[in-house]
Order: sequence, then structure tokens, then C-alpha cells
Amino acid sequence: MIVIPEEFARTTVAREGGAGSAWLGELPGIVTELTGRWGCAPDGDVMYGGVGLIVPVRRPGTPPAVLKVSFPHPGNDHEPDTFVAWGGRGAVELYERDDARYAMLLERARPQTLADSVPDGDEVVAVAGRLGRRLAVPAPDGLPRLSERADAWEEELRGDAAELTHALPRAVVDAAVATARELGRDQPDTLVHGDLHARNILRAEREPWLAVDPKGYVGDPAYDGGTLLKSRAFSLAEADDLGRAVHRVLDVFADAAELERERVRRWAQFHAVQAAFWARRHGFRVARGGPELEWITAFADRLAELLTDEPPHRP
Repeated sequence: MIVIPEEFARTTVAREGGAGSAWLGELPGIVTELTGRWGCAPDGDVMYGGVGLIVPVRRPGTPPAVLKVSFPHPGNDHEPDTFVAWGGRGAVELYERDDARYAMLLERARPQTLADSVPDGDEVVAVAGRLGRRLAVPAPDGLPRLSERADAWEEELRGDAAELTHALPRAVVDAAVATARELGRDQPDTLVHGDLHARNILRAEREPWLAVDPKGYVGDPAYDGGTLLKSRAFSLAEADDLGRAVHRVLDVFADAAELERERVRRWAQFHAVQAAFWARRHGFRVARGGPELEWITAFADRLAELLTDEPPHRP
């Protein structure tokens, strides 16, 4: 019987309430059932991510694997479909799935993330860009389309701008609304990761780097450039010239991913405005209130403004 890490249990209950407590009570039995059904034996310390428990396992005839069981949530519905579409190309392979349990048996990567392993910021962004390019394959049927969210994005941005106290200039909000309306409604039939950042890219044996934890959206690959830049916020905060550092990320990612830089910039600006409003409404897991949240909110505002217009000249 596995032991559920205390921190994972605490954050699950804090986020999901009674439903989280009930699921945690069932989780050891779920793991026992699935390891038995799939002929696996535990093989290491239990780990966890934001919403899923990860149990290293072995079974005869299969490379080292992990059993991942996620809290049942619509946002995790299409993770296995995405792995099937990639077929191990730039991402961990899927060996088994139980959609009712939100469970998968996956290829085991190393525990080292791109964020932890590579100190050079340009190389982090370049690796993510090259991997994003490989993951941008024709999308299978049945996956959620980002274009179907465009109207809701626009409505939310306008509502947040009107209802929340903020210091974002109107031109900054208008630029994000324009992205939702112009880029959001007309997107290609391409599979995108949806949450591509350095902690969702792991060292591996079969390939140097493999992606994990996809959302599995159909849309513009440049959308992932925005999620990556947002995840680089704390590293960017240490830059002597923030504007130069932000635009450097855009340059490196667009080049590595072979994407139009202007589309990457616009999606990054859109993500930054969303983050600025989200901070005011909900806070973040790393900061629910107080001076730290105030700092993050102000930094999101600054990123959104820097991304709204091109600098006078690019290095």
C-alpha cells in the first residue's frame, strides 16, 4: 500500500475540498488495483505534481515506467489522447490508460526538469522551442479547440478591465482583446501542448528531453510561446534590462520553434494580461495575498506593457 505525500494531500484538499478528501481516500486502492491489472510493481519513492500522484513502477518486458493518477477534472480529459497522437515523438510514451480513473502508465523520464538542469536562459528557451516544433503535429479528432474559447476570452478580458481595479493602460487591454478576436478565432488544426514550460520538460534516456503534462489543445503553436514566457517571469525579474530580456525570449523561442515572431509576441502579451487580471481575482498557488502577490501582480502588469509594443530597436 502506498503512502500519499502529506504536501500532496494538503494541497489537494485545499484546492478540491471534500471531493479531494474523498479521492485521496480512494487513491491507495486505485494504485493497488492498477498496478495489479497492468502487472507492475512499485519501484521507488512516490512523487507528485500539481494534480497527480506519480508512482515509479516496473513490469516485465517494459522499460521503467510511472503510474500517474490525476484528480478527476475536465482539464485532464485529453492528456492520454495527446500522448497517443505524439507516439513518443518529443514526449513520454503512453503504455496503458484508464480514462475512468484518470490514470496512465507512462514511460519513465528522469526527475530532473529543464528548469533545474540548464542554467543558461537562452538554452532553456531554445530547447522548449525546438521541442514545441516537434510536438506541433496534425491534431486528432475530438480534442478541445482553442478557437472555441476566443469569444469567452474576449468577454472575460473586457469584464475584468471594467470590474477590477488595475493600472493597465487601455491600449494594453485592447491589444489582448485584439489577439483573442483576430488570432484566437482563426487557428490551425495543430496539436499544441498547452502548458509548455521548463518544468514540464524532463531529462530522459530515449531522447535528451521529453515533454510531460500536456493539456492537448488544437490551435496555434505560437500560443505555447506565451505560456513559456509567463513561466520565465521570476528568472526575467533578475535581468538588468527587463525589456531587452523579454524580447530576447521571444527571439530565441520563435527562431527555435520556427514560428512567426509577431504571433509569439501577441500571444505572450495576451497571456500576460490574463495573468495580471487573474492575480487580482484569484491570486496564485505561490501567493494568495500579501506583498508577494502584490509584487507578482505589478510584474505581470509590467510584462504586459513591455509586450504590447515592439522596442525602438532590437539587439
